[in-house]
Parts: sequence; structure tokens; C-alpha cells
Amino acid sequence: MEREFNDTGLCVSNRHYMVDTSKKIESIFRLIEKGKYFTINRPRQFGKTTTLSLLDKLLNEKDDYTALKITFEEINLNAYKEQEFIYELFMMILTRLEFLNLEKQTLFVEDHLGKITTFPAFSRFITKFIRHMMPDKFVVLMIDEVDKSSGNQLFLTFLGMLRNKYLQSSEGQDYTFHSVILAGVHDIKTLKAKLRPDDDRKYNSPWNIASDFNVDLSFSSHEIETMLNDYSHEKNISPDIRAIAQKLYYYTSGYPWLVSKLCKLIDENIITQRKNKNWLAADVEAGFRMIADKAYSATLFDSLIKNLENNNDLYELVFQIIINGRSLDFSIDDPVINLGHLYGILVNSERGRCQIHNRIFEQRIYAYMMSKVQRTKSGNVNEYGSPEFYNVSGLDIRLVLQRFQTFMKEHYSKKDAGFLEREGRLLFLSYLRPIINGRGFDFKEPNVSDERRMDIVITYENQRYVIELKIWHGPKYHQKGLKQLSAYLDTYQLKEGYLLIYDFNKNKDYKQEQIIFEDKHIFAVWV
Repeated sequence: MEREFNDTGLCVSNRHYMVDTSKKIESIFRLIEKGKYFTINRPRQFGKTTTLSLLDKLLNEKDDYTALKITFEEINLNAYKEQEFIYELFMMILTRLEFLNLEKQTLFVEDHLGKITTFPAFSRFITKFIRHMMPDKFVVLMIDEVDKSSGNQLFLTFLGMLRNKYLQSSEGQDYTFHSVILAGVHDIKTLKAKLRPDDDRKYNSPWNIASDFNVDLSFSSHEIETMLNDYSHEKNISPDIRAIAQKLYYYTSGYPWLVSKLCKLIDENIITQRKNKNWLAADVEAGFRMIADKAYSATLFDSLIKNLENNNDLYELVFQIIINGRSLDFSIDDPVINLGHLYGILVNSERGRCQIHNRIFEQRIYAYMMSKVQRTKSGNVNEYGSPEFYNVSGLDIRLVLQRFQTFMKEHYSKKDAGFLEREGRLLFLSYLRPIINGRGFDFKEPNVSDERRMDIVITYENQRYVIELKIWHGPKYHQKGLKQLSAYLDTYQLKEGYLLIYDFNKNKDYKQEQIIFEDKHIFAVWV
């Protein structure tokens, strides 16, 4: 069977190109060796199921381990009563034992199937099973998709039972699973469970025995290289693997599904039209433009937007970061920041600030927020696609900024500073998008600094334009901003740049200025 890059479900080495995650698996195994109970809570499509599968294979190949991997993916726990829930657990364990060809253990479970109807009885069954059926084995229970039951009282009772058995076993008073691993999006240690008939929810911690799980499941640039090496060897090509891996990491920050998806787009869409099948760093950029396009649909992006739509506080926080350039301290104790982290939207930057996880997410959210404002607000912009914006050398950014300045002066000069600070930059982005739509591509460069600025990179007919959006804080900060823009232009080997400055003073001057700074020509416009 010809292998491919996988973007759906479980990754399997003989069917898919995979990153070598053996060091991660070894780190997790060391937790299991110590008999730890823990939760692998990571965002959707972050490799949790594949990780459990690799652990399952590793453990069951060892003489002294047996891994029982089950999942709550296909069962509706909310429909079950205690007896039915226990029966489902029995059936899942029974299925795994049969698959592992453990005949004696299978018969033991079958003999108790349907006879165990309460949790105390189930606890005694586990004791007998571990003590008499698996005396020479370390038995590891792994449960995937625990989010399917996180609000179910039966599941919490089950966790409480495992917790009690763990504590009693530690005292030499019971026999139980050597290690238990739960996998899902949410951290089971702080489950919010609906424990009453009304809507009153309270925190419950039936899993406070769990050890911290600090293994990084994202892919490093070096780890991505292992997958590209495997692919290149099989395809008999010799691309610049290091440069491509670094570019893949640049856009994805190692988010597993995004890495695989970009590779799949390059392999199955981008290089198919040319004779030379060697990948180029430019192919990664082309893949990024495809996946970041607002018309490109994927379940992960649907979930990303749904989480923002369903949480107003989270939407506002992300809006402030992406659109208004706010630099916010990352505090995991803040419920809103914690939620953003849980969903894979926010991460802690090296400077301790809230940062969008990766450039693809930032671009998708950026496009979504602009689309939303265009749909809900009248922009009074009637020059979309004006031929005057385009010339033989490409896009006339100078004219775009001049027209936007006129637009702001005519329609928003009487707005208060609070409105302009919140909406001003979004108005420009909404103004810009129809001008380049279908002709070019605009990319918002992430920026996590103390300066409230935004860098927009536009690609149009093989030309690149960099526009920095910045709030006016006086001449001193203006010079600092020019230096930042100059350095940023160097990364794209450009000598020309553009600066859109928002001045919230009532007596501001709507001026334009051509600035020569270092070796750069910068056109600045104040609005």
C-alpha cells in the first residue's frame, strides 16, 4: 500500500508518513514505569489517539506489561444507568483481551459479564482480575475520548473508585491497575461536573491523584525532519529538508495536524503539476496560503471558530490580541486564558505573554473577525477593486493608504478615541481585504511585544508589501517604530515599507510623510 500524509484520525506507520516521536513515547513510558496515573489533555487533533496507540503497541510488546486501551468515542454515557455503564466497560475490556489473545483472562471476564452491577462489586472484580489473572503483569488502563463523559456522574464515580483503589494499593491494601491514562481535551483533575438536577455546576476533583503530564506533543523542527527524510527516501528526491522543516514549523508551531496537512497539500496538490518533485520552501508558503484561505474548510477550523463564537470573553481577549495588538500577561489561573489554552488557541510566549498558538490559527481568526465586521457593520467603502489601485509594478499601497486616510477623515473624524482604538485597525483591514481579494494575499504577522503594533504582509503578483499599523505615542516611540519596521523589512529583503499611524488626539493632523530611515524608504500616513 502506498503511504500518504494523514489528516484524518489515527496515524499508522505502514500507511502514513509519520514524525519519529520515540523520545516522547519513552518519556511517557517512564511515567508508566513509576506507576503514575495521569491525563493527556491536549487540543483537538493534537496526536492524542496516535500517542495512545504507540504506547499500547510498546507496552504489549513487553513481557511484563499488558495495556488495555479503550475509548468512549462511540458510546453515549449520558443514556446509561450504573449497571449499563459497568456492562459497557466490561465489553470494551473484553474486546481488548480477545484481541490480545489472552484466553484465560477473556474467559474470566466473560464469566463475570452481566453479573457485576454496582461499583463496589466492580472494584472487587478488578482486585481479583489483577491479583489472580495478571499476577506477573503490570496492567495499564488507557481511556481515550474521556470528554464524551466528562459531565456524567457515573464516570466521576468510576474515577473516584479508581482513585480509592490507587490509594489503598499504595498502602498495600488492594490490587489495581499499575497505571491509568486518560486522554481528552479537558484536564480531568478539574472537571466541571453537573452533579445536581438544576444547572448549578461545581468543581469536582475525583482525579487529584494524577501526576502532571509535561511531555510536549507538538513537533519540533528536528522531529519534522524525520518525517521528511522518510518521505524523501521513499520518493527518491533530495529537497532541502532542514529549510522545509523550519518553514513548516514557522507556520504551524508544530501543531501535529497542521504539519501533516501542509505536507499533504504539497504532496498531493502543489508539486503534482511540475516535473521536478523536489519540495521547495516556497511550496510550504503556497500550502500556507491554501490552508489559511477563508474558503478552505476543515473540522479543526470549524471547532476553532465555534469555540470563539460560544465564549464571548474568549472572543474579546483574542480580538484584543489579534486586531488591537494588546500584549497581555499569560496567567493560566485566569479562567479565560486557561480556556484559550485548553482549546489550543493561546500559548505562553517566551516573554510570558499571551500568543496565538500558530500563524495558521492567527490568519484564520484574523480573516474570520474581518468577515464578521464586514457582515455586521456598514463600512461606507465604495472603492473596492478600483483600477487606480493597480499599476504595472503591482499594487499601489501608497494610494490605498491615501484613500483610506480620506475615508477615515470623512466618516470617522467625529468618533471618540475609545471607538477608534478598538475598531480603527479592523476598519483598515476590512477596507484592504476587498482590494486584494482574488488578486493577492494578505498575511498578519504575529507580534507579541510591549508595542501595540500590527504587521501586515501583502503578496501580489510576486511582489511583497509590508504595512505596519501603529498607535501614535509621540516622537520617541515613532523613532522606535521606524527601527522595528526597518528590521522587519530586512527579513523580507525589502527597501520600501509603509506605516499607518493611528492618532487619537482630538486636534490630530491628517498628514502624510515620506521618511528615509537607515536604508529604507517608508511612506507614513496618519489617521
